[in-house]
Amino acid sequence: MRFTSHMDLALEEARSAAARGEVPVGAVLVDPSGRVVASAGNRTRELNDPSAHAEVLVIRQACAAAGSERLPGHDLYVTLEPCPFCAALIAATRIARLYYGAGDPKSGGVAQGPRIFSHAQAHHVPEIYDGLAGDEAAQLLKAFFAARR
Repeated sequence: MRFTSHMDLALEEARSAAARGEVPVGAVLVDPSGRVVASAGNRTRELNDPSAHAEVLVIRQACAAAGSERLPGHDLYVTLEPCPFCAALIAATRIARLYYGAGDPKSGGVAQGPRIFSHAQAHHVPEIYDGLAGDEAAQLLKAFFAARR
């Protein structure tokens, strides 16, 4: 499976999140063999849980399925630059590679803001690939927030 198809699935999850009234962010977690082990969109409002970010949901699902708190060799695809909370979780989980679409100048925690992976306290730093389907991911977010104003 092409890695862009994983981001396509993350974009589908983001669209589904928007349809539920959630901020349109989607995530997909892929195991070392290339198999999708979890996919989700944001569900903070639906679950009344401020931690129900797409990244958190897929990491929880995959860890439960693996019976482990770590996911070495796994790849995470997410439509928006992870926030500091999610970036810290990615480091704790030991995810190998992070692919994300749109940058997040306001709330990002990877390339902007606190840059979690740059800190000495980051016990693990994944390989990071940004801008994957970034224009499409950014457009989803812009359209969602424009409709709310």
